[in-house]
Amino acid sequence: MSASLKPLGLAAALVAVAACSPAPSAAAGSDAATASAAEVTEAAPAPVATAPSTAADAAPAPAAPQLQAAMRDLWHGHIVHARDYALAVHAGDKAAAKSAADAVVANAKDISKAVAGFYGDAAGDGMLGLLAGHWGAVKAMTDARAKDDKAAADKAMADLTANAGEIAKFLAGANPNLPEDTVRGLLLAHGAHHSQQVNLILAGDTAGEATEWTAMQSHMDMIADALAGAIAKQFPDKAS
Repeated sequence: MSASLKPLGLAAALVAVAACSPAPSAAAGSDAATASAAEVTEAAPAPVATAPSTAADAAPAPAAPQLQAAMRDLWHGHIVHARDYALAVHAGDKAAAKSAADAVVANAKDISKAVAGFYGDAAGDGMLGLLAGHWGAVKAMTDARAKDDKAAADKAMADLTANAGEIAKFLAGANPNLPEDTVRGLLLAHGAHHSQQVNLILAGDTAGEATEWTAMQSHMDMIADALAGAIAKQFPDKAS
């Protein structure tokens, strides 16, 4: 973890909830996650204003802006490296694929160390195991689809779905402000983005993948922001 993230990385690690689902489409997943995010954090009172000039003017300020920024950095690292892996597999570049996979693992270790800082080494080890399961399934799904191995791809997606539930249970147990079902819904929507992105990359649909990538990044921000609010509520003296 970079020096700039160390003071905030402990709370930021609670956003390590990446898991995937074969069921929803990316668009449907985003819609479901938007509703779920609203359930995770308490909405700020609506400002008494007649006509805000921009959407940013209307949005409430985050409870812990530095925590929010740190969480976004960690989660964007996850999706950037996972995307790089899929692009390298599609290009047949084994060296680049290995480098991207190593970067995903390094990111997961940073998140897990942060969890350990709040909840102890056992919790950090548990988070790392869950993240390893997530990445192992994403990687297996990407590799299987690249080889047109439907059976292996289906198994990987089933593993991703199960892993989503496991991570949701872990986070709900760590933070009472994170309802397990709500978090699982957010993770399944994230998984829909992973799945759709891999399909578009392997199909060589550059324009489609660019659109999906924009949506995926926005979804990561939404998850990070919702969880930052829950974490700030749990640790008001630590979050800033």
